[in-house]
Amino acid sequence: MKEIAEIEVVADRTEGSRCDEGFLKLRRLVVRNRYQDGSVSADYPCDIVSRPHPDAVALCLYRIGAEREVKVVLKESPRVPIYLRKDLALEVAETRRYRTLLELVAGLIETGDGGREGMRARAAAEAREEAGHEIALDQVAELGDGTFASPGTSDEKVYYCSVPIEEMEGGEATGDGTTMEEATRPVVLDLREAIRMCRDGRLPDMKTEVGLLRLADQIGYLPQLDRFVHELDSELRAAHDPLGVEPR
Repeated sequence: MKEIAEIEVVADRTEGSRCDEGFLKLRRLVVRNRYQDGSVSADYPCDIVSRPHPDAVALCLYRIGAEREVKVVLKESPRVPIYLRKDLALEVAETRRYRTLLELVAGLIETGDGGREGMRARAAAEAREEAGHEIALDQVAELGDGTFASPGTSDEKVYYCSVPIEEMEGGEATGDGTTMEEATRPVVLDLREAIRMCRDGRLPDMKTEVGLLRLADQIGYLPQLDRFVHELDSELRAAHDPLGVEPR
């Protein structure tokens, strides 16, 4: 795998580009609210950023070891918008520089993937491309429903899945053929430590924190206590509620 030293901007095509060009499309709208009593609000602007496929799947690859340790496989890859924060005038001071970002294995649900089964197939494809793991579709479990990533600006929705794996080390990650994934590599972490990293800023990716917490709930692991539900006393076990993220 190639390791990122820096990312250079070789051209800025912003000026003169149309909103419907490029990978991301921008709809620049003027909208108004129509209320139940028949009245309407003043017109107001609303910009919407869309990708070619608005839905995505994020996958928790995990293993519970013989010593009750829980390991997860994440991916590390460059993320240009986050890297270029170094050039912004930020209101909240930030000393960290992000050459790469740790995230769950994830990818867009593409046209033709076909509903829930297609979502599982897409999760399996991303596991192979980004982490080098071959997984069976019948092992892929949904972790509740999807969440909107940034509902004020984007129509993207992320769905969460999990799958147990036998070995943490996979084969060669094939990538998807794009330059961005040349520098993608799998990373194995303790689940508890990965959640801690989400909180202290070492792993500042929102979908990853959501996915890891849902995984912990699914397998009955309580990261704050480093205990499984079945290790609690009977009263606490009876009171435990996985909050609706049992796998489907």
